[in-house]
Amino acid sequence: MQLLYETYLKFLLFFVFLFVKQLSWAETGTNPLTNISYVNSLGYPFKYPYLSSNGLPVETSFKFPSPLPSMPSDGGNFGKRSIDMGGLEVTQISISNSTSHRVWRTYEGGPDNMGVSIFEPTTIPRNFFKLGFYAQPNNRQLFGWILVAKDVSGSNLRPPVDYTEVGNTTTLLIKQEGPAYFWQPLCPNGYHAVGLYVTTSPMKPSLGQNSISCVRSDLTEQSEADTWVWRIKDMTISSLRPATRGVEATGVFTGTFSCKQLNFLPHPPPLFCLKNTKFDLSSMPSENQTRVLFKTYSPWIYLHPKEDFLPSSVNWVFANGALLHKKGNESIPVPIHPNGSNLPQGGCNDDLFWLDYLVDKKAREKVKRGDLESTKVYLHIKPMFGATFTDIVVWLFFPYNGNAHLKFLFIKSLSLGNIGEHVGDWEHVTLRISNFNGELWRVYFSEHSGGTLVDACDLEFMQGGNKPVVYSSLHGHAMFSKPGVVLQGGGKSGIRNDMARSDKCFDAGIGYEVIAGPGVVEPPWLNYFRKWGPRVHYRIDIFLNSVAKILPIFLRKGLRKLINKIPLEMRGQDGPTGPKVKVTWTGDEQYS
Repeated sequence: MQLLYETYLKFLLFFVFLFVKQLSWAETGTNPLTNISYVNSLGYPFKYPYLSSNGLPVETSFKFPSPLPSMPSDGGNFGKRSIDMGGLEVTQISISNSTSHRVWRTYEGGPDNMGVSIFEPTTIPRNFFKLGFYAQPNNRQLFGWILVAKDVSGSNLRPPVDYTEVGNTTTLLIKQEGPAYFWQPLCPNGYHAVGLYVTTSPMKPSLGQNSISCVRSDLTEQSEADTWVWRIKDMTISSLRPATRGVEATGVFTGTFSCKQLNFLPHPPPLFCLKNTKFDLSSMPSENQTRVLFKTYSPWIYLHPKEDFLPSSVNWVFANGALLHKKGNESIPVPIHPNGSNLPQGGCNDDLFWLDYLVDKKAREKVKRGDLESTKVYLHIKPMFGATFTDIVVWLFFPYNGNAHLKFLFIKSLSLGNIGEHVGDWEHVTLRISNFNGELWRVYFSEHSGGTLVDACDLEFMQGGNKPVVYSSLHGHAMFSKPGVVLQGGGKSGIRNDMARSDKCFDAGIGYEVIAGPGVVEPPWLNYFRKWGPRVHYRIDIFLNSVAKILPIFLRKGLRKLINKIPLEMRGQDGPTGPKVKVTWTGDEQYS
């Protein structure tokens, strides 16, 4: 008993000791185990310090599963680390512990409420200058970059004449490594700022050599918020992108960010992005380099194990009974040549022509089911962000889109009859690759009328390689980065998108054809701008009436509201169009 009492007394004294030490840490704001200061936004130490040993994802730099390939040297400028943009030479600094310094961090707000980290690039090539700092959420591995610039003519970069404060975290009661102050450069006449400077002191940044540079206005373009990086209460940090984007747009994604704090006056002038005034496409990959890039990053696509409607090549569909219908001669459809050479070219989607399959039930069913062995993906190679990036757009053709299923309250999966069914279904995935170093930056997944851009650090890769995994949803064929169920329509009820691994899968890099890009001869079917399937009219009222019979009266109104939220392309199909008619063909994937 005596031994037990002494042991209990020792434990009690130990916890008293820890409590006293905790108070001393709170008074000094320093944990002697980590030597990190923790103060709240009012300058007072936290009573319970947030230890850095929590292993935030951002503390680990992202690495691709396999080494990046060596590029064949074809005499161009792709992968040469820097790009001449006419007046400025720019290079891409990958943010890592060896190339940058973490200026500030908070542990609250933002994605997953894990906070944000701000980095200053430090390892900068000689004669290059900073344009701003980099911000990233703490909930993912450190993966980002920022551009630095070299003045070619001697008059295109200037130091700021002053700094103005655009926000601070002094009034935010959050866990943070001291308060942060956000400063925007005030530039000489004829020059613009493209990024912010961040300090942990209320003193303005120095205007000396370590300052960030202003850029001559004719070498910049308007920018806008890309995605929000951190948001808490009245403060938002967002990455910036060119306001005008597309294959002919010259705006360059710079890697900087903006800070907006409500009621913080005065309002600063806008931030800008860089502009590629040269824009000669010399930084784009050659045909051989594109082949190596796609072999490296070609997506591995999984279809759902219950998928009935598989993809195929376009030529397989044409050769197995696809027919061209013309308004006024609907009863005399014309068989389509295997290469689509007899399809009407150009024009617009004017309802004069559409495609359909044979009337014979057996032959029609064969085409609808597709043919995985013949499947070929079609590549569109296009410049993005002033040709500092290359988009490899991977198009897939499904001869038929299956019917939709609904999750409604306690009903997990309710077939919507023929709603959602239509002939001809084009889907795509886009690989966004840096022309500076050949690294995959983002992948775009098309999802019905919209889509999602996912950074490489958040992708699933096939084991032992750099091929991103793509999941095609059951019947609808929308593309997702993860398996599971995604509901379309809002809330806990909606149209089901079911994704899962199965033996119905393929590597897009095995069978592909480049159909569009610099110097590429386009196949005839690509310039067929009419419908790839007939217009479909769904009798939603019949479906609602049939389902209403099995539902209590108080649930029928909710079902009708949910049906009204279903996208128009599913409630009434106007007939799908081909790749070249899509708004993203010449624009950015995030066109809105």
